[in-house]
Amino acid sequence: MSENMQDSLLRVEHLCMYFGKGDFAKKAVHDVSFDVKKGEVFGLVGESGCGKTTTGRTIIRLYDATAGSVYFKGKRIVAGTQGYKDEIKKLRKQMKKGEVDSATANARIEELEKEIASAKYDNEHHNDEYREEELARLKEEYEKALTTATEEEKAALTKKYNQECNFVKSSKLVTKIQMIYQDPVASLDPRMTVKEIIAEGLKIQGIKDEEYINEQVYKMLETVGLVAEHASRYPHEFSGGQRQRIGIARSIVMNPEMIIADEPISALDVSIRAQVINLLNEFRETRGLTILFIAHDLSVVKYFSDRIGVMYFGNMVELATSDELFAHPLHPYTRSLLSAVPLPDPISEKKRVRIKYNPLTDHEHTDEEPEFREIVPGHFVRCTLKEFEYYKEHYETAAEEARAARMAGGDDADKKDEQGL
Repeated sequence: MSENMQDSLLRVEHLCMYFGKGDFAKKAVHDVSFDVKKGEVFGLVGESGCGKTTTGRTIIRLYDATAGSVYFKGKRIVAGTQGYKDEIKKLRKQMKKGEVDSATANARIEELEKEIASAKYDNEHHNDEYREEELARLKEEYEKALTTATEEEKAALTKKYNQECNFVKSSKLVTKIQMIYQDPVASLDPRMTVKEIIAEGLKIQGIKDEEYINEQVYKMLETVGLVAEHASRYPHEFSGGQRQRIGIARSIVMNPEMIIADEPISALDVSIRAQVINLLNEFRETRGLTILFIAHDLSVVKYFSDRIGVMYFGNMVELATSDELFAHPLHPYTRSLLSAVPLPDPISEKKRVRIKYNPLTDHEHTDEEPEFREIVPGHFVRCTLKEFEYYKEHYETAAEEARAARMAGGDDADKKDEQGL
């Protein structure tokens, strides 16, 4: 949804993930589109069960997408085909009943069959293209380095080059996206030592050099705030915060370009949450990591994210920069979500007014299906054309109402801003 889609590291287009088929399918994710720029933190928020985690898991191919596409570094890594097949089936039924023109339907079916063929090709061959490009890049990089190296340096460079080539040959593009899971207990194998857990990804990629593996494991442990002695221990010997650090180390050792952090702090104590957030911030600055941050704690998301997407019932309902979303919440569900953010002051908390969201009364979708529309540059809302005109007209009013609600709740920070302090 950015102005320049070419700058996007990850691009999600009309992603759908349904569980089950036909009329009984559960639409966990329905027609979700967004992009994540390189180096930014994109927050994905919403209540439990809204489809946040399913979106993240579909992006890294833990689930096979029903429909839609996911592009990473310009290559389509996810291409759903079931949506095309369902449409073909529907058109053929309509042709039998005489509900559609046969020529028009057949032309559409031919287009859909081409889309299916293209999707299957991308699903099967995007890794081959990625490997070819990476091998060519490595060859060029090391050939330049070898021309100026001494004989002793050449031997070391050649060894490193062979290691990296072996790594690339068995790698997949999707492994450049790693995931940090919500539950630090369930995500770690209790029968494996910390060293085995962190090194598992490296071994799957074909790395057999034990010296190199040990070096990377110990380096990662120190990076996340643990020590080398922890490598021989098992997950049950650690606290929740330490387990989450092990999970982060397991992801970072793969040298990813992007991290999907699926509520990485929700199962941790408040004091530990800040440490994990600071650790992710450090990786973002030192390694240039791009982060898709999935959470339901809006105060944390506002602090940590550059842009925020709000999900409700499988749909993306609003998307804007962090400051813009909190200053101009337009969709009724976003307003309801923001009104639920607890205040640290008990007196203010008593005054806080919750906004209830009821999609049946807050919207009129009988005549028109809502679409994702841009209200102001960079601020998108899922709405009908009538709602779109209303949001544009009441854009500034929304900011005033949001501010008034915070003031009524006794937000000390806002009161100080109002007084110029």
